[in-house]
Amino acid sequence: MKKFIYIVSFLFSTMLFAQNQNLFEEGNTLYNEGKYAEAIDKYTAILETGNHSAGLYYNLANAHYKLNHIAPSIYYYEKAILLNPDDTDIENNIAFAKNMTIDAIDVIPEVGLSKIVKNTTNTLSFDSWAKLTVALVFCFVILFLVYYFAYSTLVKRFTFVSSLVSLFLVCVALAFAFHKYNLDKKDNPAIVFVQESKVMSNPNLRSDEAFRLHEGTKVQVIDAYDDWKKIKLSDGKTGWIISDDIKLLKEF
Repeated sequence: MKKFIYIVSFLFSTMLFAQNQNLFEEGNTLYNEGKYAEAIDKYTAILETGNHSAGLYYNLANAHYKLNHIAPSIYYYEKAILLNPDDTDIENNIAFAKNMTIDAIDVIPEVGLSKIVKNTTNTLSFDSWAKLTVALVFCFVILFLVYYFAYSTLVKRFTFVSSLVSLFLVCVALAFAFHKYNLDKKDNPAIVFVQESKVMSNPNLRSDEAFRLHEGTKVQVIDAYDDWKKIKLSDGKTGWIISDDIKLLKEF
């Protein structure tokens, strides 16, 4: 019975993959013909099957960009870059899309040690830092074993010092791994999806208006209460926005 279920699942997955591949190619053809709305329908149909990829989001963003859909184009470019952060084409296109936004929000620059630590932490993903830590632990163990069983004084000195250096690097890599994990956990970006949204000082419509945001603006969600989300801008401003006015980027 289990074997039969595995076979059915495999056949279903194969059929779904073939179907999505056909939809993707049809979407690309429509896009090349200038039929951007129809291309969006094809790409969206793939998303509805639970298939997600940087290429799919990139093409979907391009189609929205051609139709001057500010929020959706930025939203899908941002999702594409989450899955493929090193793609320069995505970075270039998202820069063009952001030129369509209204809000000009300054970025508070980080300086000193905090900037160095953050930049170093972001050079690798959490998984990469974890793998580096494991590799360094392996090096430490090998060097320590060589030190323990070596007869030569010179070899003992070299492996002893090297093992201490490896152990130190293990601690450093582990610290960066945990720091990266915490940064990723706090990172909860979203895109404003309405033409204009009032950001309030408290999570209710009776409170004072703090400021207004327009479609396509990227914010950080730092808290939630009922139908409200507390957001923070890159210039440090905070406020409460109606949940339906934004779409979270990390929801796949």
